Amino acid sequence: MLCTRLTNARILTMDPHHPVARDLGIWQGRIVGLDSAVTALPAREVVDLQGATVLPGFIDSHVHLAWAGLKARTPSIAPCTRIEDILAVVDRAARRPAPPGAWLDLVGYDQRALGRHLTAAELDRVSHGRRILLMHDSGHACVVNSAVLHLLPDGVQHQEGFLAESAMTAARRLRLPYGQEELADAIEHAARECLAEGITACVEAGIGGGLLGHSPVELGAYQLLRDRGRLPLRVQLMASGDTLRTRAAHPDDGFTQAMDLGVRTGFGDDWLSLGALKIYTDGGMMARTAALTSPYEGTDYNTGQFQDDPERLTRLIVDGHLAGWQLAVHAIGDRAADLALDALEQAQKLRPRPDARHRIEHAGLIRPDQLPRLAALGVSAVVQPAFLRHFGDDYATVMGERRAGWMYRARGFLDHGVTLVGRSDRPVADGSPLRAIQFMVERASLTGRTIGGDEAIGVEEALRAYTAAGAHACRQDGAAGTLSPGKRADLVVLGGDPHRVDPGRIGDIEIVTTYVDGRDTREVAAA
Repeated sequence: MLCTRLTNARILTMDPHHPVARDLGIWQGRIVGLDSAVTALPAREVVDLQGATVLPGFIDSHVHLAWAGLKARTPSIAPCTRIEDILAVVDRAARRPAPPGAWLDLVGYDQRALGRHLTAAELDRVSHGRRILLMHDSGHACVVNSAVLHLLPDGVQHQEGFLAESAMTAARRLRLPYGQEELADAIEHAARECLAEGITACVEAGIGGGLLGHSPVELGAYQLLRDRGRLPLRVQLMASGDTLRTRAAHPDDGFTQAMDLGVRTGFGDDWLSLGALKIYTDGGMMARTAALTSPYEGTDYNTGQFQDDPERLTRLIVDGHLAGWQLAVHAIGDRAADLALDALEQAQKLRPRPDARHRIEHAGLIRPDQLPRLAALGVSAVVQPAFLRHFGDDYATVMGERRAGWMYRARGFLDHGVTLVGRSDRPVADGSPLRAIQFMVERASLTGRTIGGDEAIGVEEALRAYTAAGAHACRQDGAAGTLSPGKRADLVVLGGDPHRVDPGRIGDIEIVTTYVDGRDTREVAAA
């Protein structure tokens, strides 16, 4: 007997062997069959979906759940666009009762509307004895007051209180890490927001590290949720590259750096597992720190920056590969992509691993000559379309006309045989897969400006980026990504078919509900 049979639906399986179905049978959290294979079977529950569209649950292949949940509970200076208004918000927050010298975090900082960065001296005027840190929306920079600057180690570079990349990491390391209970609450909050947008699995992009890691024992917060039955969707964790340590190992193992106990990609279960090793090479376009081969438009010399010495970054990528990890290399600028591709090519020559499934995270600016190299290395491009939907006008301006069409490609990757994977980078940008899919089809920013129109793709290709391709990039294509017999019964029920609505309305399609492990999450939440 089936546990559940979904019927009277337009089921888009993303499986070319059985692309569309009307009925789907579920038993013990798995799909057991479609249409005639299950229509006549008895079921404990028969759900008439009244013509609704069903897709595999969306996979967001790069999010920051802990950061998203913490950000939602942190005072914000957004949407202030004047310096005096920002300082007024900081002033009010700093006046609230707190121990002398306590830290005050605020989020929502973005210098672009201001025309320049805030300074430590300006924050000093409204600090009231607090240590102030304004987190940049990109996650790659912050502004602090003098009370924080005085605590920084010698040699940390800053621009009147503005700290980018490794300098920001130095400031974050001055503080005690978040507790596991607080992290768990934040993660659960953000995960439930994902569910509401049709996401049934996601990848937490970098735990335990200096740039965005919130605790050296961050994995424990996820285990806590798992143990208590409070993890509402499936999560794969990327370990930050700086969690690797030099280890003495048998020469036959072939590696010199590893995590404790030799743990690597693949450890865990269907709900919580360890995925790729996350390695940052450069910064971001929003903070103007993505590493480019030519300067940002309007500047003479600013070509962004690497996170570390290029030789050390290369060594880390190679060592991660040798240690058996799948690698997720953050590379936004084309100069960073060159470094990543060179290092991955070197690593594969030393120890060939044809199915390593290494990934370039963001792939924000990829030159035409880099596309064949991505394909030859079998590297996935894990992009976030929402960045151009929200920030495309600004990014196109700072890249200039020649480079604007190279940003966050889609058609170029697919035409070269590169696996195209969708992600949000939540909370940096909108987390909705449907709105991201709409952008991939239209290539239109919120103002209506076309950004790289030649990179537009079809609805089916865009849906694949958030389903089957996401499962491939996460090494879970045997269990997820399509609605096929034997795979997990993780799916999303939509109020309309993305193929059958005007492209400009794809992002407005209703998310009726999501099923995880064969269970309607609305009912689970109400229980």
